[in-house]
Amino acid sequence: MHAKNIDGTLKLVHEFKKAYPERELFAICLQGSQNYGLDIYTDEYKSDVDTKAIVIPSLEEIVLNKKPISTTHILPNNEHLDIKDIRLYFENFKKQNINFLEILFTDFAYVNAKYKEEWDYLITNRELIAHYNINQALRCMAGMSMEKKKAMCHPYPTLLDKIEKYGYDGKQLSHCVRLYEFIARFAEGTTVNAAYKSLNRKVLMNFKKQLDRDGFPLDKEDAVDICQEYCDRIRDLKDSLLEGRNYEVNTGVWIFLDEIKAKILKFKITKEVVREYKTSNLKDMMFYDGYFIYPDENFKKAEMAAIEKLKVQPQDNFFDYYKENENEKKS
Repeated sequence: MHAKNIDGTLKLVHEFKKAYPERELFAICLQGSQNYGLDIYTDEYKSDVDTKAIVIPSLEEIVLNKKPISTTHILPNNEHLDIKDIRLYFENFKKQNINFLEILFTDFAYVNAKYKEEWDYLITNRELIAHYNINQALRCMAGMSMEKKKAMCHPYPTLLDKIEKYGYDGKQLSHCVRLYEFIARFAEGTTVNAAYKSLNRKVLMNFKKQLDRDGFPLDKEDAVDICQEYCDRIRDLKDSLLEGRNYEVNTGVWIFLDEIKAKILKFKITKEVVREYKTSNLKDMMFYDGYFIYPDENFKKAEMAAIEKLKVQPQDNFFDYYKENENEKKS
């Protein structure tokens, strides 16, 4: 990866922590052209360094059923940091949206060390996750191509300069052609990791810069025709792959994702509860290795309080456990 991209992403991590100091970060991952080998750094065109941040909700957000965060933080240089609650992000894994699955295949990710084990589980199983529901994956990619076609000539505020100069945004054309390559290789059995890296870099780079395949200026009419051609190809390929068959949904992946998500949320919530009680004014409370213990003679009551607070399992020798930890503390 270009060193500039790594430096830029590290700055974005700092920017996230500065803008959202109360948010618990799961991971920040590079998204976009760098992941496809299609980034450009010339005097005429410089690729942005955009990222996706996955955050973990607080206990208050969960208990009060607050709307999960899903927003885009715009940096001073106009680069984008997309921020999304982990509950929403995992749902997008299940929807098989390759723009969200992409973070599992990037060469750069900043991961909160507390959750490295969970992240590693996701990476180890990334191909299974990306093939969880092939029917949905194919439909999602076809739908994305139509979105790119619609966006290509639409005067969005961020694209006005290109629309006024060329009549279209070559980046959207490039995306559409890349999607066809991706879905074709996906259908052939190429790994998703390999499919993200384009084999037609030169052509896609030219389209991105409003040029034709040979590097000559590409006018709007021809660009629209090319985009329509590839949208039709994607639709036809999707239909042929789905015709007369229904790929089996790997429900084990759904269960796996739910278990990983639950483990992350439980860890975060437990830490919050521990921190709250350790800093509270309840002076009569002592804390031992995950248990809250009230120093009176009724240790069974203390055990039940611990179980209620952290949902721990009862211990037959709770009195001995308390005494053992008390001695360790004194020593």
